[in-house]
Amino acid sequence: MKRIALSTLSLALLGAAGAAHAQNSVTLYGLIDDSIQYTHNATTAGANQFAMASGNLSGSRWGLKGTEDLGGGLKTIFQLENGFDPNSGKLGQGSRMFGRQAYVGLTGDSWGTATIGRQYDPLVDLVQGITADNYFGSTFATVGDVDNYDNSSRTNNAIKYVSPVFAGLQVEGMYALGGVAGQTGAGQTWSAAAAYNNGPLSLAAGYFVAQNPRPTTGLRTTWGGTSDGTFDGSNVNSGYITAKSINIARVAAQYVAGPFTMGLGYSNAQYKADAQSAFGSTEKYNTGQGFFNYQATPAMLVGVGYSYTKSSGDTGATYHQVSLGADYNLSKRTDVYLVGAWAHASGSTRDGDTTSATYLQSVSASASVGSYGVSGTSSQEIVSLGIRHKF
Repeated sequence: MKRIALSTLSLALLGAAGAAHAQNSVTLYGLIDDSIQYTHNATTAGANQFAMASGNLSGSRWGLKGTEDLGGGLKTIFQLENGFDPNSGKLGQGSRMFGRQAYVGLTGDSWGTATIGRQYDPLVDLVQGITADNYFGSTFATVGDVDNYDNSSRTNNAIKYVSPVFAGLQVEGMYALGGVAGQTGAGQTWSAAAAYNNGPLSLAAGYFVAQNPRPTTGLRTTWGGTSDGTFDGSNVNSGYITAKSINIARVAAQYVAGPFTMGLGYSNAQYKADAQSAFGSTEKYNTGQGFFNYQATPAMLVGVGYSYTKSSGDTGATYHQVSLGADYNLSKRTDVYLVGAWAHASGSTRDGDTTSATYLQSVSASASVGSYGVSGTSSQEIVSLGIRHKF
């Protein structure tokens, strides 16, 4: 009976998919990235850990995307993308069904693309692709991902426009409605970016602002803006979750010379304070980064990266991170990788652990490799051996 039921369901799904394909060119796609990971100083108590970890190079996902040709160079487009943890089967992005992306829009050959829904911001679309994160993922990201270097943030209620490419130049803008009744602009997000590509040289820059609305009663105790994912468990910025707004400026450059790819980047992230915040002065994170990749063989890519972050304003800390990575393609769809990083912290920050007796007080800064999370010591090391498959 189970076999008959499954066969009937499979035929029904195939029939529906075939009809959808004939009408709308719908594509089912996905990616699974999983690894065995060792973390030195994985907890606030400094304990070490062996664990299964997903999403080192790319977040595990499955999705549907498609187009409908309306004629005259105009098309309807849509994308629904789900994030998940293959080790537990749980939904990602706050247990959302389509937490990674969910949008619909129109695209034209001559005028560009306009979409509405839950989307990535322009810095992710235009700047991230020429950074080390594009090649080796979270292990090469900014400590604590304070500047969304690792693309952990998405924006709800977003209206986005992407221009065509003119002589190598492309621009993009986004605005997200806060949706707070009686408070026009409260909780809104906006962003703009531009990218230029000319042969081996690529340049990109952008600015992002996400506002945190005031609660109807009392003071802010958490983040409630249209952009989420910024506070994902890291102990670097979690003490600033009541910020009035997060403002991020990013620039990046990449140059390709034969088998070598080199890149530099800079970001300034500001967590704004006001009377509603649990901290007195705006906390600023200035980060400089660089990476160097070598395509050793058509199948093998190796790389090294360095990141320096300095915080100032409310508290002051210094973070160093050195990252190494190797990725080997077994086929066009499957690769195996080995990535690792060492991070070191000094100075002070605010304690964002709500269970701690020193919650929101100034404490010694703790290291955090990329956006991997909590460490109670001044250093942390992570090594991940994994496999990634695309379908």
